[in-house]
Amino acid sequence: MSKLYTSTGDDGYTGLLGEGRVPKYHPRTEAVGVLDESSAAIGLARALSQVETSAELLLEAQRNLYKIMAEISATPENAASFHSITPEIVSKLEEQIDLLSDRIEIPREFIVPGDTQPGAALALARSIVRRAERQVARLLHDHEIDNGEILRYLNRLSSLCFILELIEGQTAGSDKPTLAKQES
Repeated sequence: MSKLYTSTGDDGYTGLLGEGRVPKYHPRTEAVGVLDESSAAIGLARALSQVETSAELLLEAQRNLYKIMAEISATPENAASFHSITPEIVSKLEEQIDLLSDRIEIPREFIVPGDTQPGAALALARSIVRRAERQVARLLHDHEIDNGEILRYLNRLSSLCFILELIEGQTAGSDKPTLAKQES
């Protein structure tokens, strides 16, 4: 039986997909870590979801996040073989967001998460995806990666999480989300 741990990271370095190792605090490793957190938060939202469409879209997003993690983990020489997020994938996500947006009224003010459990989980996922987006932007701007579609995908994914938060709330009977600005 194989062991669950390898001990290869005990020196504070981790391997990339290809030759080489980087410190565990390297921006590339940080980005992969936040993408992993994003997938876990989306998984929580998927488990709590009351809307079948939400669960399907979130599972697809998790699978895309794993593809993104592989591409970011690849050394520059190997990155092309892991390139998977394309303009077509981003366009498909945009189409899904547009279709969902037609089903609900988008608030004109900031909302406070927590009207429903699935909605709260989606708000958490959205905020973690936004952090991943910032990490990936850093990698892109520092020329550590070259696929700008990853950044576009993450931006749209945070929008998907927001729209699904509203849909989950509406499905649970919460017609209007709680606004951040207290009504007088």
